[in-house]
Amino acid sequence: MSNDAQSQAGTAEGQGPVEISIDVARQLAEKREELFEEFGIRDEFPPAVRSEAKARTEDIQSEIEDELEKRTDLRELTTWTTDPIDAQDFDDALSIRENEETYTLWVHIADVTHYVHSDSEMWAEAVERGNTVYLPGYTIHMLPPMLAETVCSLVPEEDRLAHTVEMEIKKDTLSFETVDIYKSVIHSNERLTYTQCENRLDDPDAPLHEENVLVYELADQLHEQRKEDGSLVLNPSRDRAHTIIEECMLKANKAVTHELMWNRGVEAMYRVHPQPTPDQWDEALREITELDGVNISGASWDDPRKAVNDALENSDSRALNKIQRAVLKVMPRAKYMNDPFGGHYALNFDIYGHFTSPIRRLSDLINHWIVHENDVPEDLVELCDRASERQKDGETAERLYKQFLEEVHLDPHAVNNRGIVTVDDDGEVVNEKGLPPERLDRREE
Repeated sequence: MSNDAQSQAGTAEGQGPVEISIDVARQLAEKREELFEEFGIRDEFPPAVRSEAKARTEDIQSEIEDELEKRTDLRELTTWTTDPIDAQDFDDALSIRENEETYTLWVHIADVTHYVHSDSEMWAEAVERGNTVYLPGYTIHMLPPMLAETVCSLVPEEDRLAHTVEMEIKKDTLSFETVDIYKSVIHSNERLTYTQCENRLDDPDAPLHEENVLVYELADQLHEQRKEDGSLVLNPSRDRAHTIIEECMLKANKAVTHELMWNRGVEAMYRVHPQPTPDQWDEALREITELDGVNISGASWDDPRKAVNDALENSDSRALNKIQRAVLKVMPRAKYMNDPFGGHYALNFDIYGHFTSPIRRLSDLINHWIVHENDVPEDLVELCDRASERQKDGETAERLYKQFLEEVHLDPHAVNNRGIVTVDDDGEVVNEKGLPPERLDRREE
């Protein structure tokens, strides 16, 4: 076997989907229905919502041409997307430029609110659903996939409507020199998978090599600065592609909510994460330090978040899950609020909110509308409560479904990463319903 074949065999796409029998597939379907009923999760979209989505995906190019007069034309700017191999839609894209004393980073987000406005059927359905629910191997979308996979997917070699966050970032402090948020038309040059991104970083002759090296250079600095500042990093072994996307999206989210708070003075749907009590932290750290193979340097003890980061980076890999569980057990649930004060404790951001995933989160959809209208919905407080409640319901359903997978001897992690197919007694595939969720590892960005 060649080196390429060996490395491919080790990836989720190389291993192929998890195969289950018709009987197990039936059990999983029954469990999903039970959870959907318990948590009020709607799997199917009403006919009126589907009809509206279909109507909004017709005559795409002429609508984009009409919009060009009102938007910033960024089609000549080198732009690309980076997503998992199994992603069905591409809702964020990047561009970057190096200047003498700054980086210019563009984060382009699919302009979902151009198609889903506040008096539409799709908007009402998004409020009902609150967010996309990711069960292992089965995704229940917030918005009709038809929309996400066409006009709101930043596919390569096609013009697309976007909401662009353009950030001038100082090289010495990594703080914002300027932030500009505007409607744009972009043209993605290429769609990269995470694996392809890693390869481009290593191959000087590959297209987009320089751009990816430059954006990783910035992302790596942002990541290190976050850790130094006390941001909790529960997954310390991320590859470079994940680091690029995570840090660029966090920076864009931060830019948008700082702009709304300090420059415009309007309310928004902020993400607020309270901190554990000192007693809770003591309990978590005691549990962590008692684990075999765990090492925390004395310099980290001034901040529990730094102590946890230190433990995760310097401990035996077998202890990672136990450290993560000890922290999550005492960590309060983050919630959406119209007032940012209190900040986001885990990220250690004084003000934070979501903007980069309007396809899958109600909060981002609302914030897109607020940024464009420079106004807030009258029922913003209720919408914050709704988004928080639906996220909690979705995550509880996900946890219970994972437990059930284990009961029927399936590995939720494998199903998540590789997808799942039903096969008959002869090994023939019966269906391929339930593609792996493409954004499970990107919850806070």
